[in-house]
Amino acid sequence: MVRSFAPARYPECMDMDVARSTPALRVILPGGSGQVGQVLARYFQERGHHVSVLTRLPYAAPWQTVHWDGENIGPWTEYLEGADVCINLAGRSVNCRYDAGNRQQIYASRIHTTRLLGRVIAGLADPPKVWLNASTATIYRHALDREMDEATGELGGGEAISKWRRAPRTWEFSVGVAKAWEAAFFSAETPRTRKVAMRSAIVFSPMAGTAFAILSNLVRLGLGGRQGSGRQFVSWIHEQDFARAVEFLIRREDLEGPVNLAAPNPLPNRDFMAALREAWGVPNGFPAPTPALELAALLLRTESELVLKSRCVVPGRLLDAGFQFDFPEWPEAAEDLVRQWRHRDD
Repeated sequence: MVRSFAPARYPECMDMDVARSTPALRVILPGGSGQVGQVLARYFQERGHHVSVLTRLPYAAPWQTVHWDGENIGPWTEYLEGADVCINLAGRSVNCRYDAGNRQQIYASRIHTTRLLGRVIAGLADPPKVWLNASTATIYRHALDREMDEATGELGGGEAISKWRRAPRTWEFSVGVAKAWEAAFFSAETPRTRKVAMRSAIVFSPMAGTAFAILSNLVRLGLGGRQGSGRQFVSWIHEQDFARAVEFLIRREDLEGPVNLAAPNPLPNRDFMAALREAWGVPNGFPAPTPALELAALLLRTESELVLKSRCVVPGRLLDAGFQFDFPEWPEAAEDLVRQWRHRDD
């Protein structure tokens, strides 16, 4: 099941001299104030492109920030006119309990916002050349048996997760949102704009408050053992490869439709946590059995699905198109992220 790809650099995306020699892009990032938005804004800004982040709360940054509410047409639409690319990242965090209020916000912040952008882009005189819309690797079924790529991957919904259990209702909700999100995106009538749905795995960044920070804190506290059975697969991607893959998709005019943004080698949770412990120099970690995880999720007001669902997602279309990962293997990615984290504390 594991694929091996040697780290390499994709010249068009990573060579800074080449990046600076290409025409500057106008990049618009609706909902780009979170972790992934900051990764992309910084990446494109450092390469000489003009970046505008559409956000409810404009903030001081090296790039431009513009107010929008994600619900209504307003002056922000002028920034999309003549833009090269729109990368929509809008969506309420799923790190919460899926009660009725949070479900409504999770759904509306993704589907309604995508529909709004579709209406706006359809009405522009000079719409963006390409629209990349956030999606999620969670759209695929719980998979312990095989990899899920774009061509043969099976979407989730109603599957059994063991001989005795079907997927919990909260998992059904997540898959339903993902499907509705992509349906809203692809149903938008934007014939002059190429569209790519980014089915992203967890993006790991050495930033406070991220998944990497949370898992690293567990490791350093001696709690970084396997979670649940430890058999469930973790799909992941290093922030550097995520940003490079996004630029690759912008440049490749022949690519559209759903694209998995994930490293080519997902691995079981027990191996994932072991590699993270080794990167931090922590030899052991207490495991977290499923009942303990369920209780912790309840106390922390989040959902255990985030660590218990098996996501075995691979980037079939990226690999077929020639994209090469700088960090195809988790141990090397973990070492780099830990090194960056330690450097930021110096």
